[in-house]
This record gives sequence, structure tokens and C-alpha cells, in this order.
Amino acid sequence: MPASDITSLRAVLRSPQRLRVEVLAGLVVALALIPEAISFSIIAGVDPRVGLFASCTMAVSIAFLGGRPAMISAATGAVALVIAPVMRDHGFDYLIATVLLAGVIQIVLGVLGVARLMRFIPRSVMVGFVNSLAILIFLAQLPHLIDVPWAVYPLVAAGIVILVGLPRLTKAVPAPLVAIVVLSVLVTVASVGVPTVSDEGKLPDSLPSLFWPNVPLNLETLRIIAPYALGMALVGLLESLMTAKLVDDVTDTPSSKTREAWGQGAANVITGLFGGMGGCAMIGQTMINVKASGGRSRLSTFLAGAFLLILVVGLGDIVGDIPMAALVAVMVMVSVGTFDWHSIRPRTLRRMPRSETTVMVATVIVVVATHNLAIGVVVGVLVAMVLFARRVAHFTQVAEIAQPDENTKVYKVTGELFFASSNDLVYQFDYLHDPATVLIDLTDSHIWDASTVATLDAITTKYQRYGKTVEIIGLNPASAERRDRLAGQLNASH
Repeated sequence: MPASDITSLRAVLRSPQRLRVEVLAGLVVALALIPEAISFSIIAGVDPRVGLFASCTMAVSIAFLGGRPAMISAATGAVALVIAPVMRDHGFDYLIATVLLAGVIQIVLGVLGVARLMRFIPRSVMVGFVNSLAILIFLAQLPHLIDVPWAVYPLVAAGIVILVGLPRLTKAVPAPLVAIVVLSVLVTVASVGVPTVSDEGKLPDSLPSLFWPNVPLNLETLRIIAPYALGMALVGLLESLMTAKLVDDVTDTPSSKTREAWGQGAANVITGLFGGMGGCAMIGQTMINVKASGGRSRLSTFLAGAFLLILVVGLGDIVGDIPMAALVAVMVMVSVGTFDWHSIRPRTLRRMPRSETTVMVATVIVVVATHNLAIGVVVGVLVAMVLFARRVAHFTQVAEIAQPDENTKVYKVTGELFFASSNDLVYQFDYLHDPATVLIDLTDSHIWDASTVATLDAITTKYQRYGKTVEIIGLNPASAERRDRLAGQLNASH
């Protein structure tokens, strides 16, 4: 089946084999969402059911509204960290008001086309994003492997064996689902005392209901929640759009980033109206869905939310008995599969420009240090910009070419002229010894900014002090238009 047909809901419903894959993928993701949602609820300082209901409504909503089929959105740690101070300082109603406002901001940003800014994120930042995420997923499992009963370790090892070995025998059933079922049965039958899902927090026993925050609708409320709402909106959009781009690469299928942007906002509004803590795309669960389980359509995303609701509300007692060792094994293999091992091979590092490796490493270090993917990506982009500007600045060259006569000298400037490269341009000419007429040929250059125009003005002024005439030739139309508009209008402060 072509990749485009795999993501089509109609095609999935017509194919029993594809339908089975999507259903089982949704079930596996739902099971993996439970401990994560509970953990993020604790980070945000809210009841576990707030995170679980948020994961349900986010997944179901984004299945219809999002622009990237098969991507999973739910309660996330990054969002929890942003909104935790609101809950701590102002209470639950203000938290929900923050989620609602963040959703509205995301819708506005999506409509304004903020998703188009994704084109400015370099590949090295994307690799750093993926690698740091894999590291964070692995680190998040360590608390479940430290100071635990000895039986946890052979259970995790057995789970990893199933996850690695089963796909080599058959892919009819997702290996993560088999690992969870087998280890759960083994623990129950053998009465092994190990930590279970129920130890992470109390599961809800009723369906979510509509909720409207009891906060004053005035400027004071806006002053309190607006900074956190903006932070949540930006963090959520950045993580979601980066994850969508990653899924595009993994599945070799395109997606609408603009639709994903406003869809995330609408999903957060819906989640807030049901008393959920909000969220964004989840890379770990998305990789479980896409890579480990083979999910490709919106159906797997929808079923992840639907199954999660059924499991925690209707089958809470059974789900509560699932050993955490099974879920840890799944997440460990997800982290291994997510990491871009090719990026750290010695052969790759030898061939890769140092600037690219520096950007990737900087992104990883910041993300792992802050546990915030958004901060890491922003730092990575800034480092990439600085290194790019520094590299391009050195490409500009000034050379003397054949002189028409003894009273004329011609300089040829080659390269892109902008603030970083044009700053040194003023020092490349022999103002004292040059003849009366100087031609500066910019045929192989381009003027990008006001800094370059100011530099050319400075060069002209220096020659005029020695009674010499400067003519700038070879400007392309865009450069000529920019120089004509700004020449003589910029003083030294510009």
C-alpha cells in the first residue's frame, strides 16, 4: 500500500490488515501514556486524573484537528513545567484559565503562519533534538530502576528480549503489546512483588465533565496568566512542529504544519474545557506508535485517547496491576530506537563540519541540562546562526584587478555583504596610495542590509578626504535599490 494510502482513514478501514495494525498501535500507546500522564500531573502539582483526562482529550481532539497523522499529543513534561507555578501560586482554576488562553494563542499563531518558521531550523538542531529526546526518555526510566526489588531487573531484561526478538519472528502483533501482556501475566501468576502502574497514582473512576474556571474576567487575571500561557503556547508549538517534522522523515509522508499549529491550540482549548492540564506532541509515545507499532493514520491517534479513557475508567483495576518494568522496557527500547546513532559514529564526525557537530552537541547539552526541549532548540538555532554568520563572513574577498589606466584602480569584491562580513570591508582599501579614481566592482556580491550600505558610505567618505572619487559598479537590481534608498541616510550609530 502506498505511503499516502496508509495515512488515509478510508484506506485503513478498507484493509483488515492495516486496521488491525492501527488498533493495536492505539492500544499500546494508551498503555504507555498512563504512567507518563500520572508523572506529569505530579510535576504540575495536580491530581493524576487531570493529566490522564488531558491525555485522553488531547489525543482524541488532535486526531481530527491536527495536520500530522499518527502523531500523539497528550499531557507532557515540558508543558507541566511551564504551568506548575500557576498551580502552586494561584490554584487549579487559574491553571485551567492558562491552558485555555494558551490554546487561543496557539490558534492565532497557527493562523498567522508561525509554522513556516520551521524552515529556519537546521538539520543539526533537528539531530540534536532527536538525540536529546532519546536521552531524556532513557533518564526518565532510571527512577524505576533504582532502589527497586531485584525482580524488576530480570523483568525489564525479559521485556527487552521480547521487544528485540519478536519482530524478527512476526510483525502481526506489536512487540510492545506482547511484552506488556506477557510480563503482566507472569507477575500476576507468580505473585511477584514489583512496582505497578497503580503505585504511580490513583486512576479516575468517572468520565471527564465540562469545566469552566472560576476566575475574574479582568486585566488582573490576564496579567497573572498571560506570561505562562504564552510560554506554554510557544513550548507546545515548538515541540509539536519538531515532532511532526521527525514523523514526516520517519514515514516519508508530508503533513500540514500550519494545520498542526492551530490544531494544537484547538485541542488545548477543548482539553481545558474538560479540566485537563493541556499538552502537546509526545515524541516517545509517537515513536511507539509510528516506529514500534507501525501506526500511520489518524485512527491510531484517536484510539490511543479512546483506549486510554476506557482503560483508566473502566478497567482501572486491571491496568493498575501492569508492572512498571514492562513499560520501562518499552520506553528503553524507544529511546534506543529514537537516538540517531549514525550522528555519533567516528566516520560521521570526521566528515561532518565542526560547526554542525557543535550545534548538535550544544542542543543536546542544553536540553538534557534544562529538561526543556524548547530551550535547547532555541539555543541550537542561535548557535547555528552565529556560526553560520561567522563562516559566511570569511567568504568575502577584496582583490585588485587590471587597471584601465594609471589614474584608475579597480577593486573586485566577491561574497555576500551583511553586518558580519562588511564590518572589515572598510579596511581592505589603500586610501592613501590609490589613484584619483577608484572603482569598486560588486558584480559578484550582494548587499543584504543597512550595515553594508553604511560601510560603503564610510569607504566613499574616506576616499573623499584624500580628494579621490569612488564609483561603485556592478550592483544587481536588489542591491542597487537598497543602496539608493539608504545611501547618505545612515550615520555612524547605524
